Amino acid sequence: MQKFFETIRNAFALPDLRKKLLYTLLIIIIFRIGAAIPVPFIDPASLKALVSPTNAGGIFGYIDVLTGGAFSKATIFAMSVTPYINASIIIQLLTIAIPALERLQKEGEVGRKKIAQITRYVTVILGVMQGLFYYIALHNTVISTNIFESIWKAIVIIAVFTAGTALMMWLGEQINEKGIGNGISILLFAGIISRVPAAWGYLGSLWTLGGKNYVIVPAILVLVIVVVAAIVFMNNAERRIPVQYAKRVVGRKMYGGQSTFIPIKVTMSGVMPIIFASSIVAIPGTITQLFGLQNNWFLKIFNYTGWVYAIIYFVLIIGFNYFYVNIQYNPHEIANNLKKNNGGIPGIRPGKPTSDFIKRLLYRITLIGALFLGVIAIMPILLSATTGANIALGGTTLLIVVGVALDTMRQLESQMMMRHYKGFLE
Repeated sequence: MQKFFETIRNAFALPDLRKKLLYTLLIIIIFRIGAAIPVPFIDPASLKALVSPTNAGGIFGYIDVLTGGAFSKATIFAMSVTPYINASIIIQLLTIAIPALERLQKEGEVGRKKIAQITRYVTVILGVMQGLFYYIALHNTVISTNIFESIWKAIVIIAVFTAGTALMMWLGEQINEKGIGNGISILLFAGIISRVPAAWGYLGSLWTLGGKNYVIVPAILVLVIVVVAAIVFMNNAERRIPVQYAKRVVGRKMYGGQSTFIPIKVTMSGVMPIIFASSIVAIPGTITQLFGLQNNWFLKIFNYTGWVYAIIYFVLIIGFNYFYVNIQYNPHEIANNLKKNNGGIPGIRPGKPTSDFIKRLLYRITLIGALFLGVIAIMPILLSATTGANIALGGTTLLIVVGVALDTMRQLESQMMMRHYKGFLE
């Protein structure tokens, strides 16, 4: 902790880093102000029923956690950056299926800017669709006297929701350009951290009830510490594949001959598989809330504290983990690049044997990371089912918070290392 504060102090001693840190803080303040501005024509009191503990298995409870309570308060940032995240995922998938997008991705900075622009357009389209979905879910909280007034209010509500998402996307891009860390991740981090006082209040209310809670509350705190330590360890864990480059003589100079490695992170997909799985597994609970089917036996088994929910959630996390890794990691391309540069893995023949070796190793490491993410995600669910405490989303939020904090501090550390400052990640 002492080195952490030393790093922050050294960063503020540098004018350019101090400017970036203060700019990031300013964006976070603007984000939190926007999270308190209500959307017109919606009654926040009625909206809170959708994210109550009894309905936490639906997607609304999950979104409310990621938005820092902005959804339950019916504010302009109620949709958070979920349309942008979904748009980014869709574009990543399409770059594999559409040759034109694949060519853009390989065109360097110009191509990336074009893809970013396409992602913004898709974000707005998804924002309108999600805003319409929200309006359908919230129509009981909108009071209208005639159909024309109802249409007008629907347009205003959907437009404000979409504009809030677009503004959050822009704020995130400003952090990327002028601040520290990944902008979208920083905003998610700020939203989740804003719920910490409420979480402490909830644990305090459990403690005051006495009885078995005198054991449950300390157990939860110990579990949080253990989970954070495990996330930090697994986030830094990686498998290094040794690579040896052959020597070659060009004119009078000798090139190559050095040894290096290819790092494969255990949790290279981050928290994305959990976000995908959470969205899908929450669909039955969301249908229950939208259409009032609380007595339907099929939907009851998908309650967020049920064993069916936990099993499906766990399997989806593992499946999406492999899916996401396959998108981002291409063993065949890595093997070809090594062969073109006269490099190779010791003991493995170049070409297809190298590609097969990397693929096998990648799948094994991915399995370890997937099992870790799955256990972290369902552990709070199982704890909620056994103790009755409403902490089902605790694993997901801890993964996001710790992951974003480590990545941001690593960026800060790298910039300070270039200026010969020592930090806490050395």
